[in-house]
Amino acid sequence: MTNTLAIRPTRHRLRRAAPGGLTAAGLTTLLIGAALAPIDFMVVNVALPTIDRDLHVSTSTLELIVAGYGISYALLLVLGGRLGDAFGRRRLFLTGLAAFTLTSLVCGLAPNVQTLIVARIAQGAAGALMLPQVLATIQATTTGTRRARAIGRFGATSGIASLIGQVGGGLLLAANVADTGWRPIFLINVPIGLTALLLAVRTVPATRSDRPARADLAGTVLLAVTIAALLVPLTEGRALGWPAWLLALFAVVPVAAVAFFLVERRIERSGRLPLLPPSLLRLPGVRGGLLAAVPFFVGFGGFMFVYALAMQQGLGLGPLGAGLAISPLAVAFFVFSMLSPRLIARFGRRALPLGVAVQGLGIALMIPVVLFGWSHRAPLLLIVPLVVAGAGQAVGAMSIFRIVLAEVPADRAGAGSGILTTTQQTAIALGTALLGSLYATVAGGGAGAAHGMAAVLTAQLAACILIAALGRRLPQPR
Repeated sequence: MTNTLAIRPTRHRLRRAAPGGLTAAGLTTLLIGAALAPIDFMVVNVALPTIDRDLHVSTSTLELIVAGYGISYALLLVLGGRLGDAFGRRRLFLTGLAAFTLTSLVCGLAPNVQTLIVARIAQGAAGALMLPQVLATIQATTTGTRRARAIGRFGATSGIASLIGQVGGGLLLAANVADTGWRPIFLINVPIGLTALLLAVRTVPATRSDRPARADLAGTVLLAVTIAALLVPLTEGRALGWPAWLLALFAVVPVAAVAFFLVERRIERSGRLPLLPPSLLRLPGVRGGLLAAVPFFVGFGGFMFVYALAMQQGLGLGPLGAGLAISPLAVAFFVFSMLSPRLIARFGRRALPLGVAVQGLGIALMIPVVLFGWSHRAPLLLIVPLVVAGAGQAVGAMSIFRIVLAEVPADRAGAGSGILTTTQQTAIALGTALLGSLYATVAGGGAGAAHGMAAVLTAQLAACILIAALGRRLPQPR
């Protein structure tokens, strides 16, 4: 097993932090913040038809409401983790939470779609400041079984956030509080955010790197260019008809990515700390875990988007019905995320391939239901396959988190959590774009929603097989 101190030493040698412990109340407060960002990502998907009826906007504009949030969120996650290392993780958590609360208020009161888009971009940036501090604080203030339980609860939060986003958003839209339509899906964040702010001041321990590094402006810009050049065409290309300038952005991706790596390597070799230390990627757990994370979260993001779309377009369910249709998977994900520390402790490195094998079984069981039982009874017939898939998905996700973070020193917790969450969110956005396009191509080509859904499930099943093969080579999670 690779020693955690095997990272190449630099002139500014980082020491392990010795912060105050993380209490149950502090963890709960952090998880409230961790839930807000994915909830707002999910809830807008079910609200788009209502927003369209109210503001009378084009399809490409609707996609900007979703993509603007997702792209700014993915762009700034690594920077958010780095700023937490430098200026204090609690301080950045409070700043991000306050900004998220404020931008949610602006979204809810937006008088026009232009204001809504700008506020959504700012809301994504606020989430990127907040979320990396959650994993970084867990990494810096816990060890052993306490860390395993905390990471399990972080993963469970993702599952319950998906459920709240889909079902809760559907309920708010159905209730149409005071005839305000879609606005309560944003306004409800305000009292939640204010409550979490008050709790965070009292319960979240203050941690930071002992020797914060100077800002890596070149690395920050190059990483932002790489991610933006990848995500902007994928999220907006189909709606805009793939103009030449958008296709040209794909050529920018490898150039910017190589330039980013070379700049980061040069900064680290000079003895300074880059935005994303290449030495972290030399750790087998970090490198292998991230390789497994890409197909895993591509499949997750694509499935969540396409399933809600297929339920509404193919079966005529409303936002609430579509949210309830995915709830068996979300509930199973929540339950098995809580159980995952025991399962990972028992099965060790086998937990990841076993988890994705169970997930693959659930997906395989869905395919015949979708192809041969696509009717008003389909949501009932899919309950068991969804539970099986959600259980395996939870164990797989928690194994990836544990494997990646196990070898990251506490003083680099922000960088470690930043690269993990950036990989996760970028892969989710990729999955939404790629598998969403696959669904639209198959379903729109005359085959219908059922065959479009089956195509997406087949692609996700292939991803499970790939992850299971990768998982056999990964180090033991600790």
